[in-house]
Amino acid sequence: MRLLLKNGRVYTESGFSDTDLLVEGDRIVRMAPHLDCAADQVIDCRGCIVAPGLVDLHVHLREPGFEYKETIATGTAAAAAGGYTTVCPMPNLNPVPDCPESLQAELDAIARDACIRVLPFGAITVGEKGQVLADIAGMAGKVAGYSDDGKGVQSETLMLAAMEQVKQQDSFISAHCEDESLLEGGSVHKGEFAAHMGLRGISSASEYVPIIRDIALAEKTGVRYHICHISARESIQAVREGKKRGVQVTCEVTPHHVALCDMDIKSDDGKYKMNPPLRGREDREAIFEGLRDGTIDVIATDHAPHSAEEKSRGLEKSAFGIVGSETAFAVCYTELVRGGVIGLEKLLELMSVRPAAILGRSARLAEGETADLAVFELETPFTVDPDTFLSKGRSTPFAGMKLYGRTELTLCGGEIVYRRK
Repeated sequence: MRLLLKNGRVYTESGFSDTDLLVEGDRIVRMAPHLDCAADQVIDCRGCIVAPGLVDLHVHLREPGFEYKETIATGTAAAAAGGYTTVCPMPNLNPVPDCPESLQAELDAIARDACIRVLPFGAITVGEKGQVLADIAGMAGKVAGYSDDGKGVQSETLMLAAMEQVKQQDSFISAHCEDESLLEGGSVHKGEFAAHMGLRGISSASEYVPIIRDIALAEKTGVRYHICHISARESIQAVREGKKRGVQVTCEVTPHHVALCDMDIKSDDGKYKMNPPLRGREDREAIFEGLRDGTIDVIATDHAPHSAEEKSRGLEKSAFGIVGSETAFAVCYTELVRGGVIGLEKLLELMSVRPAAILGRSARLAEGETADLAVFELETPFTVDPDTFLSKGRSTPFAGMKLYGRTELTLCGGEIVYRRK
C-alpha cells in the first residue's frame, strides 16, 4: 500500500515545513514539497499539521481481568482516535503481570486485538502487593519497564532492591508515588474545595514524601526513575532539584492536571475523581512552570476507564480514574498552546518525542523511519461528547467543553488505524 499525504504542515526535527510524505508499507519513503507520484491513496492534509504519532507512557487497558471497563481492542481504538501510535498499559490487571507466565495472557490479547503498538509494564512486586519482588529479570525484554501503578511501594528497602534489579536489566521504574499512611481516607485534594464541601482531603505530602525518598534511592543506585502523574508543587521542586544533582529522574503530568484545579470541580460528580486528585491553583501554576523549564518531561493520559455505575457514586464513593486518550491532545493544545503557556513544538516533544526517548525509541518523521504519524486540525472548535468515544469509559470532566485540535487521521506502521468520518 502506497499512501501520499499532501499539503500538510509537517513537524520534523527541524521544525514545521510544508512537505508531502509518501508512505510505502510501514515506512516513510519520500518527503518533499509538491510530490507527484503514484499512490494507492492520496490524503489531503490541507489546513492540518502532520506530527509524529503520540506516545502514552501511562494507560489502563484493563485486559485481562476487567474487560467490562475496557479491552485491548476498545482501548487501542480510543488511543488511535486521539493520535496515539504507542501506549504503555499499567499492570493492575488479573492476573497481575509479575512473571513471564502471568504476563503472557496480556501479551496474547495485545497480539490478537491491538490496532496500535502496545508496550506493557511489568509489576514491581508480586500481585502489586508490595511484599515480594516480581520476577524482574524474567520479564526483561518483554515489558516497557516496571511499575506497581495504582499503589505505591511503601517499603523503602523493597524499592531499593527493585531499583538495583531494574538497573541490572537496563530498564526503568515508573512509580506511582503515594504514602498510604498519609491518605486519611480522602477523595479530593486537601485544600480549599475540600474544606468548603466538608470532604476529607488527600494531602500533597502523600505524593511528595515518597518522591523525595525515591529520588534519593535513584541517586544511590543510578537507575532510571520515572514518576507517574505528578501533581503537587513540592513534588515538581523535588524533581527539579534531583535533575540538578544529575539523578536520572523524569516525570509526567496528565492533561487533567494541566487543565483543572480543585476549584474547577462543579458538582459532587465522580467524573472529577482521580488519583492523584486535582490540586490547588498554586500546584497548577507550578505544573506550567515545570513544563516551561523542562522539569516535567512528558504528558501522559492516565486513561483509566470504569463502568458508569462505578463512576456514579459521587466524589466520596466513586472509583478513582477518568478516561483521556481521545481528548488528551486537544485538551493540552487548547490549554497550553492556545493559552500561551508553551509552543506547539514543545507540546509535540512532551507528547511524542520525549516519551518515545524514555522508551528507547524514536518518534520522528523522516525518510526511512516507521510511518507512525497523526494528522490534527487545529482551527475548528469541537465539543467533547463522551457518547461518541470509542473507549468503553465515558467519565470525563471535559464533557461539553469546547476544544481545538481534533484528530483527523492516525497511521501506525503505515496502516490507517483511525480516520475521522
